[in-house]
Amino acid sequence: MEAFEIALLSVVAMLVFIYLGMHIAVTLALVSFVGAWIIKGSTVVAVNLLWISAHQTVNSFVFAVIPLFVLMGFLVSAAGMGRDAYDIGQLMLRRVRGGLGMATVVANAIFAAITGVSVASASVFSKIAVPEMERHGYTGRFAVGTVAGSSVLGMLIPPSVLLIIYALIVEESVGDLFIAGIGPGILLTLLYCGTIYLMARFLPKMVFASGSFKDQTTTTDDVDEEMIGSVWGKILPITALILMVMGGLYGGVFTPVEAGAAGAFLALIFAIARRKLSMATLWAVLIDTGKVSGTLLFLIISASMYSRMLGMSGLPGEMADIFNDLGAGFYGMLALYVVIVIILGTIVDSVSIMLIMVPLFVGALKFYEIDLVWFGIVTVIATEIGLLTPPLGLAVYVVHSTLGRADISLKEIFLGAAPFALAMLFALIMIIAFPSVSTFLVQAVK
Repeated sequence: MEAFEIALLSVVAMLVFIYLGMHIAVTLALVSFVGAWIIKGSTVVAVNLLWISAHQTVNSFVFAVIPLFVLMGFLVSAAGMGRDAYDIGQLMLRRVRGGLGMATVVANAIFAAITGVSVASASVFSKIAVPEMERHGYTGRFAVGTVAGSSVLGMLIPPSVLLIIYALIVEESVGDLFIAGIGPGILLTLLYCGTIYLMARFLPKMVFASGSFKDQTTTTDDVDEEMIGSVWGKILPITALILMVMGGLYGGVFTPVEAGAAGAFLALIFAIARRKLSMATLWAVLIDTGKVSGTLLFLIISASMYSRMLGMSGLPGEMADIFNDLGAGFYGMLALYVVIVIILGTIVDSVSIMLIMVPLFVGALKFYEIDLVWFGIVTVIATEIGLLTPPLGLAVYVVHSTLGRADISLKEIFLGAAPFALAMLFALIMIIAFPSVSTFLVQAVK
């Protein structure tokens, strides 16, 4: 049996193991170890593969960026900045048709710019936005769908943990990927707001409980005077944190690791100043950060093993040759990649998808001299679509479990999130057709 055939069988075996419930990191490590063993006919080579992957992957200063940005996200959430972001969006869009839905999208975009974790956004805004939207006459389906749909902005708008993981896998600049995520993030935010407006304008029964628009959004008189008076107190901390992290990173003041450390420190100061951080809360934040960071680093080590095993087998080169022989070329392979990623998103979480698919396809696509930064944005958006699609739909499950309401089923949330998944698919097509949407800022900075 040829080496590339062994690698191909290992991919199939890996998907079977994942479907049967085996942890993705264990699956990647096991399949990579056995694959290298069979290809080289030596357990020594397989053991060395494990050791090199563990040592060279994590034994690097840049890997500190993961726990630092994760810590910042948890601290921001503990400080109550999610509610602040929603209050700002609500005040900005209170008189617009479908305004509270747009406010939820804008708030998620703001929150994404200071956390980078979509699960945190889904959890926070399920508690904040859904009750408010229902109170102002929006349907439960629309409310939960908007929260689930807009929560995935956290995976695209920098600082995104998923972009960090991708950068580490393909050995690209974290800063370049962050910059590249800004344009698509703004585009997706605008598409979401446009989708909400069109639904409120032409399909009001899907948006409003009464079936029609009768100033369902908050009026000026309804707005709490204290909320208006304290709006600057809500804007300034968020602005300061964004400027500290993103401004320092893009301005060349900080490396990505230093930006994460500075952001985590400032978020800690804000949480303490607001008296939101007790010793018990701080301990819980540190424990959660350790759990998430440890899991991600273990996954990255396993993904490194997998990538090295694929390189050893020659499978990426064989894939490129097959597609060229079929006349499909680059766009044929890219289309296959996107379809597989979206399908996998229905059964596998976003990090696992990236760890499996990127090493498999990036080697083959390198023959076409693609821009790996642009490919990273395409990968993240395609992966994000899976967060909203059944049966897994991680963002949907987070919203459902956070709400814990018998009257809102998983089906209702999936149906409510469907328009946003379609908007995301449209954004993906636009970025594939016009790569400059994601690359023009990177080129401008350089």
